[in-house]
Amino acid sequence: MSTDAVLRELLVRQLDHWLPGALHRSRRATLALAYAGGDAGGAEAALRVVAEFADRLRGRRLTVLVLAEAADLPARLGPVEAGLSADVAVHVVPGHPDRLPVVLKAAGAAGAPLLTVVDGGAPTPALLAAATSGKPAELLLVTAAGQSPRPALTAAGFPLLTEVELVPTDGSPARLLAFATGSDRSLEAVKEALWAVDEYAGVRYRDPADPAGRLLDITLDPEPGPLRREMLAELARSGPRTVTELRRFTLTSTVYRAADANRALTSLLASGAATRDPEHGRLGGEVLISAASDANAG
Repeated sequence: MSTDAVLRELLVRQLDHWLPGALHRSRRATLALAYAGGDAGGAEAALRVVAEFADRLRGRRLTVLVLAEAADLPARLGPVEAGLSADVAVHVVPGHPDRLPVVLKAAGAAGAPLLTVVDGGAPTPALLAAATSGKPAELLLVTAAGQSPRPALTAAGFPLLTEVELVPTDGSPARLLAFATGSDRSLEAVKEALWAVDEYAGVRYRDPADPAGRLLDITLDPEPGPLRREMLAELARSGPRTVTELRRFTLTSTVYRAADANRALTSLLASGAATRDPEHGRLGGEVLISAASDANAG
């Protein structure tokens, strides 16, 4: 399915960001990959990324946990695992992602950098709590589209998150990707990766926060219409906000990057849907933005 290719590419890009930081911060780190059904194809791609960081692993310990129900997975991962350095321990465990709390505890993942990837199924509170045991902890979660995991992730203790629906152009069921973290830099990295994946993968995005639910093409310069509507809805809910606050809102509450906020704000101001104070000058962080009384979803 086309969403699998996008998810694999996102995982590879996120590992390129996460691994250097985790290995610099601590002498040990854990990557946990859990799959409910499917072929767990992302595990092989993840191990190939790990192999590329062999020179940075000297004196460090990386544990890779792969939890899946695919019986042939050990044989498929074997050739890649054979090429890994002795600093990497790979454990392939049969079973459903619900077993992840036990597996993480057995691996001693708590207290060190932990990136957890859960693909499929509805995550239990125990699973989400286990995913927060790392210091720091990050989670990539893939579920069926239609129900936001944001309340559950927030309750589990993740302070920052983003979510996006992956909608295949061939009519296959949409899937929802959520990323939860405590790091602004990691959140920005995921946003950059979202808009940099293969635009010809046969997938479009839908921002769950967009009142109109418009589908978006994958591009380095995403169409700002949904972000304009989301900003106007935020201004209607909360009253005037500074540019800095709206950039923060964009990063933490929409699928867009903080850098996309200025482009959407410029469009809102030019159309008269929003006003600014002061009226002239650079659109700096302290400029106050208000929704115009006759604003509409541009």
